[in-house]
Amino acid sequence: MPPEAPVPLRRTLSVRDLIVYGLLFIGPTAPMGVFGVLDAKSGGATGLVFVVATVAMGFTAWSYARMSAVVPRAGSVSAYATAGLGRWPGFFAGWMASLDYLFIPAVAALFTGIASHSLVSGIPTWLATGAAIVVFTGLNLAGVGIAARVGMIMLLIEVVVLGIFIVGAIVVLVHDGPSRGWLTPLTSTSDLAIGGVLGAVSVAVLSFLGFDAIASFAEENTGSSREVGRAVLFCLALAGLLFVAQTYLADLIGDITPERLAAHPDEQGTAFYSIIRDAIGGWLGTTVSATKAVGPVFSALVAQAAASRLLYGMARQGHLPAWLARINTRTRTPLTAILLSAAATLVLSIWAANKDDGLDTLSSMVTVGALSAFLLLHASVVGQFVVRGETRAASPGLRTAAVVVPVLGVAIIIALLVTASHLALVVAAVWLAIGVVVAIARYATGHRGDPGAPATPPEEPSGAHLL
Repeated sequence: MPPEAPVPLRRTLSVRDLIVYGLLFIGPTAPMGVFGVLDAKSGGATGLVFVVATVAMGFTAWSYARMSAVVPRAGSVSAYATAGLGRWPGFFAGWMASLDYLFIPAVAALFTGIASHSLVSGIPTWLATGAAIVVFTGLNLAGVGIAARVGMIMLLIEVVVLGIFIVGAIVVLVHDGPSRGWLTPLTSTSDLAIGGVLGAVSVAVLSFLGFDAIASFAEENTGSSREVGRAVLFCLALAGLLFVAQTYLADLIGDITPERLAAHPDEQGTAFYSIIRDAIGGWLGTTVSATKAVGPVFSALVAQAAASRLLYGMARQGHLPAWLARINTRTRTPLTAILLSAAATLVLSIWAANKDDGLDTLSSMVTVGALSAFLLLHASVVGQFVVRGETRAASPGLRTAAVVVPVLGVAIIIALLVTASHLALVVAAVWLAIGVVVAIARYATGHRGDPGAPATPPEEPSGAHLL
C-alpha cells in the first residue's frame, strides 16, 4: 500500500495572532531593562537611538517579508537560505539561528525566576525558573491556537501597564514640566555624539530580536503567504513606536542625568524603574516589576515555539534527524522538537540559576546566532531574486531593492557583530564548528542529496514519523 500522507501543521493563526506572537517575543516594555545603558551611551538621546534602531532592523524585516512570501515554510531562515543559496547555506543558517532560539527561552525563564524570587524571597530562583518552563512547554504542546489566546491576554496586560505609565508620565509633564528639554531625547542633553548614539544603537537593536520568529509559523497561518511578511513589518514598526514613546517620556520625567548613569554603571539596570518610582509612584513600580516577572514566560513560550518549528523544518529538509519532524496528530504540533527545546532550556536555565553570574553569561550568548543567520537571510534574497531571476518580471524598483536592501542589511549586521561580547563570539565559533561536523557527518552518508547544490523551495516530507 502507498505510504500514508504526512500530517501537516494545523493552520489556526490569523495575522493578529502572528503579530501577538511577535510582540510577546519582543516584549512591549523591553527597553525598560536597558534604558540606563542607552541613556548613558547616547548622552540622553534614547528616543533617537530607538528611531535609528527601528530603521536599521527594518532592512532585515524587509528581507524576511520578501522571502516568506515565496518560501512559506516552517523552517524560516533555514528554508529561505536553502531555496536561495543551496543546501549547505540552508543548514548553517538554521544551525546558527538555533543557537539563538535555544538560549532565548532559557534567558526568559531565568528572568522570571529572578523576578519571582525578588518579589517573594522564599521562592528559590531555580524553582520558579523550572515552573515557568513547565508552564510554557505545556501551552506549546497544547497547540498554537491555545497558546495564542493565552498570549493575547498577557500582551493586553503588558500594553495596559505600559499605557498607565504613558498616561502617568504625561500627567507629570503637564503638572511639573519636563526635567530636560523637550527635544533632548532626540538631540541629547549636550553635543550629539554620533559614536555614542551608534554604540547605543548596537545595544538597542537587541530589544527587537524576536520579530523574525513570526516567519517560523508560516505553515500555521490561515491567510496567504504575504500576510506573514506584513505581520513581520507591522510588528517591527509597532514595537519601534512603543519603544520610542516610553524612552522619550522617561527621559523627560527622569531626574537622573546621563552623566550620572555613565559614572555609576550599577544604577543603569534599574534606572527606568527608579524614574517610575520617583516621578509617578512606588505602586506603579511594583506593578511593572510584577508584570516583568510574568511577561518573560510568554516571551519564552514564543521562543520555544519558534525553535521547535525551526528544528522541525530543518529535519523535514534533511538537515537534522527525521525524528525531529514528528507531528502530534491531535494537536498538530512538532512534539519531539518542542520537547528537545524544553530539555535544552531546562538544563541551561537551571545551571545559570545556580551561578552568581548565570544571567550575564546566558545573556551574552544570545544574539550572535541570530545575527549570523540574518547574514545568510540577506544573501538568500540576492540569490532568490537576482541570481535565480525571481524579479525578472518585477518592477525595476523591486529589482534594485533586492540588491540594495540586503547589502545595507549585511553592513548593519556586521557592525553589530563587531560590538558583540568576546564570550558570545567564542560560543558562536564553537557552535559553528560543531555544525560543520554535523553537516559533514549527515551529508557524507547521502542524506537528501548534494548539500552544495542549489535548492528549490523545500519539498514536503515524504516520511516524517507521526505520533
